[in-house]
This record gives sequence, structure tokens and C-alpha cells, in this order.
Amino acid sequence: MATVTLAGDRITDWESFHTESAQAFGFPDFYGRNMDAWVDCLSYLRDDEGMCKFKLKPKEVLVIEISHSAELHQRLPDLVEDVEFCCTAINDRCEDYGEAPVIELIWK
Repeated sequence: MATVTLAGDRITDWESFHTESAQAFGFPDFYGRNMDAWVDCLSYLRDDEGMCKFKLKPKEVLVIEISHSAELHQRLPDLVEDVEFCCTAINDRCEDYGEAPVIELIWK
């Protein structure tokens, strides 16, 4: 199972979230640094499109662990809500295409 960790203590605003994400997921240089682009990149986890450093097998899941989550929930509740919404949307998109969910989000 593939796992990636985002350092919640380094996420202080949207800009730092996108910096951490780009590094952790290996997003391409043209990554748009917004949640639409985040969803787009993570929607290709099972394809060989070069949108991130992960290439998952058909039923494999990427575990996204976000550390220091209690502080992050207090500091940036809107960001936390958007990340949860986007992960759900990505998994829903997979299910719409008859595929297994691709992301498991864990707050640590």
C-alpha cells in the first residue's frame, strides 16, 4: 500500500499546503496550486500520465496521512474541510467509473 505524509505542522496557509502537496505527491511543474489542480493530479493515480509520483494498481489505495492534525483543524478548518471534500470527490469519481476508491485520508 502506498503512503504519503503531509506535515501538518508546516501547513500554515493555502500556499504552504500546496507547497507540501507538490513535494509529497511529486506533482508536475505546471501544478496550478489550487484545489481544482490538486484534484486533477490525484485523479490520475492509476494512470501513467505523470501527474504525480504514484502509479497505483487497479485496486490499490494511496493512504494520505496528515500529521499534527489537531492543530491543523484548529488553525485552518476551511482547508481541512476542503481536503476531506476533495478526497471524497476523487473517490466518488472512481466509483462513477466502476473503479475502487483510490484515497484513504488519515488525520494523525
